[in-house]
Amino acid sequence: MTLLQIASLLIVLAAVFGTVNYLFLRLPSAIGILIVAFAASLCVLVLDAVFPAAGMADQVRALVTGIDFDETLLEGMLGLLLFAGALHVKISDLKSEWLIVLLMATLGVALSTVIAGVGFALITGMPILIALVFGALISPTDPVAVLGVLREANLRKSLETKIAGESLFNDGVGYVVFLVLTGLAFGGSGHGAGAEDGSAVADAALLFVQEAAGGAALGLVLGFVTFRVMRRIDDYALEVLLTLALAFGGYELAILLHVSAPIMAVCAGLLIGDVGHRDAMSAQTRRYVDAFWTLIDEILNAVLFLMIGFEVFAVAFGIDALIAGVLGIGLSLIARFAAVAVPVTLLRPFRGFSPGVVRVMTWGGLKGGISVALALSLPEGEWKPLILTVTYMIVLFSIVVQGLTVAPLARRLTPEG
Repeated sequence: MTLLQIASLLIVLAAVFGTVNYLFLRLPSAIGILIVAFAASLCVLVLDAVFPAAGMADQVRALVTGIDFDETLLEGMLGLLLFAGALHVKISDLKSEWLIVLLMATLGVALSTVIAGVGFALITGMPILIALVFGALISPTDPVAVLGVLREANLRKSLETKIAGESLFNDGVGYVVFLVLTGLAFGGSGHGAGAEDGSAVADAALLFVQEAAGGAALGLVLGFVTFRVMRRIDDYALEVLLTLALAFGGYELAILLHVSAPIMAVCAGLLIGDVGHRDAMSAQTRRYVDAFWTLIDEILNAVLFLMIGFEVFAVAFGIDALIAGVLGIGLSLIARFAAVAVPVTLLRPFRGFSPGVVRVMTWGGLKGGISVALALSLPEGEWKPLILTVTYMIVLFSIVVQGLTVAPLARRLTPEG
């Protein structure tokens, strides 16, 4: 199938499954589409088992694996989704929460990576460096999943800002950590020398700084240039086009310059969504920019969650993998709890937190398509199928179970926000 045919099929299926969800399930849109897509995938697998001669599962599997989910998300959709998410998070709201967001996006990601990685090595017998790669790809909360749930959860503003801000930044940091650890685990001689070689560790640290700081700097510079141009223009169509150019072009430029494209998209989106929204747009332009990016966000969310539901065809399930997946779900929650509880504990002497904030942010730290895409992007090897299966199970549990229950939990535990 051609790229246009694949895109057309995904849009049609997202629309059909979204309609099924709206008419019958009445779940939050993205979660409902994922559930319907997953159920349809299971139906195809059951029919294939009953009528093996038809070869339905093989045909669907060939189509799904041919889409190249990791490249489609990481180098295509992610920039637009992150920019759209950041566009609606105000810097003014982040000011009072910046320290907790910073700690959870740095110290929290590091703690979660180590806990999940070491625990996964103990569960599976996997080499520690490869297990840490798993820890890195499963640690970031997915801003696409998180923001999609927050839109319909109606949480209090302070809690929503903590969760949304952290998810935007720890996604970028986690992606950089994943790249660094993947280079150490798979880029060396294959004899474990990478972990012991001081120069390799120094190179990894330099890569981290280059990716993270470079991505932030590029996003702020491009965002400021776009802001200055928009101040000289009063044409809503052109200004919408400028924001689209910033999201698309800036993301691809970041990839070309080998700096963090996700962090670039977040920083540029925050700047345009706050300073640009206030000082460079007329009331008419604000309405069109907000409506355009809300629509882009909704459509890409629908397609992304549809693709996650169909990725079951790319996963190899076995009894050992299923057991590891169940244990991995518990392990990811423990790692997430540490990523939230430690920063909150460090800051408690200096500021107040509502009693249930740790539990809500632990349960609200949803995993999503980014984790699946990173698992699919790993080099082929004996451990990749297990990592992919466990990651997929964690993501499904996170989006469906946690995503459907985090709002009631938050309303019950944090009545004061």
